[in-house]
Amino acid sequence: MVSDETSRGNHLTTPTDIDRSAPVIAHHEIDITASLDAVWQLHVDVNAWPTWNVEVTAAHLDGVFAIGSSFIWTSYDFTVTSTIYDVFGNTRTLWGGKAQGVMGTHEWSFEKTDGGVHVATTESFSGDPVAADPVTFQGILDNSLKAWLNRLKEKAES
Repeated sequence: MVSDETSRGNHLTTPTDIDRSAPVIAHHEIDITASLDAVWQLHVDVNAWPTWNVEVTAAHLDGVFAIGSSFIWTSYDFTVTSTIYDVFGNTRTLWGGKAQGVMGTHEWSFEKTDGGVHVATTESFSGDPVAADPVTFQGILDNSLKAWLNRLKEKAES
């Protein structure tokens, strides 16, 4: 019997979630006092990330933020090309990419609240370097996501 992957020419299906079996998973949330549209626009304007998120030193997306598009970005001297797997209205994005043996899959969700927007982000890290030192990679990922959320909040509320 031929598997689905084989019958499609070994193309894997597009992820619909982070890797829940990854050795490192981080989840963080924040409330932002700003409109959902304002927060969403900051999130999907990849090219502007370095202007408000100092941990992102470079970011470039040709075209629009849409399923199948890819963008190149650098954070903490780590450059990766990420592919956008899902964009659902202005409530969810999912992207992922692999660099230096680390596969990251990153989900963002946005929920309108009475006071503004509740933002949650969850990311998984897998690959040989992560498996060899999950404690270090957990710290890196936790710190990165917390910083990103705080920068998003600062910019959206300014």
